[in-house]
Amino acid sequence: MQDPPIHETDPWRWHLALAAIFAALCANRLTIPSQPFFDEVHYLPAVRYLLDLSHATNLEHPPFAKQVIALGVAIFGDNPLGWRIMPLLFGVLALFSSMRAMWFATENRAASVLTGMYIASGFMLLVQARIAMLDIVMAGFMLLALWMCAGAVRENETARWRLAIAGVALGCAMASKWNAIPLAMVPGLTFLVARLWAGRRRPFRSERGWPIRGMSLMEASVWLGVVPLATYAVTYWPFLFFDQVPGNPSGLIALHMQMLDLQQQTLDPHPYQSRWWQWVSNTRAIWYLYEQADGAQRGVLLLGNPLSSLAALPALVWCIWAAWKDKRRDCAAVVVLYAVSLGMWLIAPKPVQFFYHYLLPHCFAMAALALATERLRQRGERLVPWALLGGSLALFSYFYPILTAARLSGEYSFLVWAWLEGWR
Repeated sequence: MQDPPIHETDPWRWHLALAAIFAALCANRLTIPSQPFFDEVHYLPAVRYLLDLSHATNLEHPPFAKQVIALGVAIFGDNPLGWRIMPLLFGVLALFSSMRAMWFATENRAASVLTGMYIASGFMLLVQARIAMLDIVMAGFMLLALWMCAGAVRENETARWRLAIAGVALGCAMASKWNAIPLAMVPGLTFLVARLWAGRRRPFRSERGWPIRGMSLMEASVWLGVVPLATYAVTYWPFLFFDQVPGNPSGLIALHMQMLDLQQQTLDPHPYQSRWWQWVSNTRAIWYLYEQADGAQRGVLLLGNPLSSLAALPALVWCIWAAWKDKRRDCAAVVVLYAVSLGMWLIAPKPVQFFYHYLLPHCFAMAALALATERLRQRGERLVPWALLGGSLALFSYFYPILTAARLSGEYSFLVWAWLEGWR
């Protein structure tokens, strides 16, 4: 007789606790600086015009993330709290969704909790959750969609309502920033490839087989294709009411041609611009703030955790090996998501790129590190897993002041954290 398989219990309480701690860390000094900083100076005017529907601006980006930020301003006022409260909430949503997605993908408690701990201590999500920019809204919706898709694959009986939510979230992610478009195609393409690979007699109507039993490819195309596109289109409703739209586009297609031209326009070189290999190697940071603000010298530095960001690279290689050798779909999913989200920047026509474009790939890299760390733990290793996690948390604590605009001792305080020339 064989013992029944052990099914771990859902660690949702751990996920909620980690999300709450992360929210508290993000909320500390959220209203400092009290003036707009870095790209807030571009997006906040667009938010104000959106609230009074007077003038469409910042047309190079889709409108929904600005609508989300505008909701915070409408509730809490045109002040630092109103500007940044919605990014904070979407940062918490992104963290919680990442843990839930990993749980449904693996049914491994430790892997899901490690994912949250590595992402929370990885610097990037924290910094982006404290500034009124578009990327965090996109990341929150995208990770929510991946959570719903993973849940649908794990619990087929819940697939319809989960994929309905996923479809809306994918549309909102694309309508927040176009970076999400390649990733938004992954769930639908995965379903398509899986059913065609199975070689069913009626692949479009068959409801048998992976990834979701009881759902046909035709139905999945509605949830993962039609719903995202319809949601995306609906988010452009303000353009029906703006008093003035530059260029006077004749419709949604003309507007998108104009937006695409703006994305591809030649810009002057920026001192903080970088390329994908610098993101992967964590050698080019961005100073969102370094000046006298609110009565003290303060700084906000965007970079990756020096330990976990680099440790994630061999973890990704291991995930490729495990996906091929052990047929681990969780590892394959992380690798595909990382490759798609980073790969678009290898071919993107956008001439000036920045480290914050690495936000989603960084989250997937942290997920790969969580899977690798848990595998080491399962093999009986103790020193390396604890060193990786403990070292990452220690570095997070050390860098926390410069991630959150703390009061610094003087003009050259940045040297305490600017270890590399590319971090200065």
